[in-house]
Amino acid sequence: MANNKGTALWKVNIVSFILFLVLTVTGLINWLLIPGGYSGDGGFRMSFRHFFRGIHEWTAVLFIVIVFIHLILHWPYIRANLKKHG
Repeated sequence: MANNKGTALWKVNIVSFILFLVLTVTGLINWLLIPGGYSGDGGFRMSFRHFFRGIHEWTAVLFIVIVFIHLILHWPYIRANLKKHG
């Protein structure tokens, strides 16, 4: 059982790191590389911004789910420390 849990934690950590990297890259692209503001014509830059914003938002949702899974897998450890220090 402990080996399966360790493998699951390792996979959750890898997925969370990848999602964090995607969040970082898409956030920086939207913030620093694609000019802000609104132009009435729409155009390529605006659709590019919306594309990266969509990726950023859905990645954030997946990241939140992975964090909850991470907490569930660590719940016995968290509960033991809360009892010890509480």
